[in-house]
Amino acid sequence: MKDERVTFFRKTLEALIESLEATVRVSTWSGDESIPEPLKESASQLVARLGTANRLASDTFNGSGTDTARVGTMCAAMRRLDAAYVTYRQHIATPAERTEAAMTLDAEVTEVKAEFQKLA
Repeated sequence: MKDERVTFFRKTLEALIESLEATVRVSTWSGDESIPEPLKESASQLVARLGTANRLASDTFNGSGTDTARVGTMCAAMRRLDAAYVTYRQHIATPAERTEAAMTLDAEVTEVKAEFQKLA
């Protein structure tokens, strides 16, 4: 039987990735068109999603060996994304810095997303 807690960890990581991708897109948005509402909404949920991810990543998971390994990998990804976001926030003082920081954050999100897809 599949442990529903693993599904919750997976959905939390997916939501975090979605919000980080939206944040990158919003921070680098250019053009005459306004930012689409779904994109703004996803970016606005980032802090809450980071909080949930951090709580999950700091807790101890007890389950089958396979589930524990899978959750451990997801928690490591959550911590990695949190660290990448903190670094991003520290380097957005000017528009040029913001663009570079967004590219760095995007690269990290893309890498974690690719690793996560192999896990799923």
